[in-house]
Amino acid sequence: MNLPRGGRHHLPVLALALLVGACGDSPTDPDGGGETDPADFDFTVDLIAFESVRSGNPDIFLITADGAAVVNVTNNPAPDGDPAWSPDGSRLAFASTRDGNTEIYAMNVDGSDVVRLTNDPAVDRFPAWSPDGSTIAFSSTRADGLFDIYLMDADGSNPRRLTTAAADDVEPSWLADGSRIIFCSTRSENADIWSMNPDGSGLVNLTDDPTSFNCAPAVTTAPADPGQICFVSDRAEGELSIYTMAADGSNQRRLTLDPADDFDASWRGDGGMLVFDSNRSGNWDLYLIEPAGTGLHRLTSHEADEWNPVWRP
Repeated sequence: MNLPRGGRHHLPVLALALLVGACGDSPTDPDGGGETDPADFDFTVDLIAFESVRSGNPDIFLITADGAAVVNVTNNPAPDGDPAWSPDGSRLAFASTRDGNTEIYAMNVDGSDVVRLTNDPAVDRFPAWSPDGSTIAFSSTRADGLFDIYLMDADGSNPRRLTTAAADDVEPSWLADGSRIIFCSTRSENADIWSMNPDGSGLVNLTDDPTSFNCAPAVTTAPADPGQICFVSDRAEGELSIYTMAADGSNQRRLTLDPADDFDASWRGDGGMLVFDSNRSGNWDLYLIEPAGTGLHRLTSHEADEWNPVWRP
């Protein structure tokens, strides 16, 4: 499961589309090549979760931060996507169509102990664990067909709706101190990054740019620096690039400068590095970059598409 790259500029497409096959052409090697057997993979090291079609359909993979080892942790014939780490790094929440429609699940880091968290005929996606691990924010179409932000307890119980605008609200992310939820919304008629209190009050438009697409927010997880947000914008000549800003929307700065599309950034736990996906090589691969825009490094070079990387806290 993935969001089609060609429709990134249009949030309804971004939020609603669900891939039922591969993104682009399937890899010529359906086994992917180069993956490590789960029995031989070290799940205790610095890891990045991501989506890939190297197995023939979208699955969730883990890669070590040095790129030395990769493992498939879902390995299911249904599309799996939207990986999200628990605060202690022991579990992954994710979305999957394995039971017939898009629901949210959780599993151990090695892919064991899969538990279904949502059970609704609507689309449930984009899980995000609260910093204390007690709550998961997610997006759902269950109210009126548009995506709203919901909360549920970490075991899937007690779902409650936070947003009610006649717009799509997607991709929630928590500040490291749990004080605010950052998300992407079309409520201002274009895609912008918004902030709100965990009860849905105190809404603030952080990007507030009617001429550009701003989405895919991710927040630093280090408690010492809880307020740095990375996001995607096409404000520079229509090029999708990675930007950063403070939690109040100030100091917005472009990080990547390539004319290709860059998307889906995530911070390393200490905030000293970001991982993102880009099609600058001709297909979607993962890259590393420092917050100053230096130290660019390609992490994956598989012929299959790789996207939506999320760094373990």
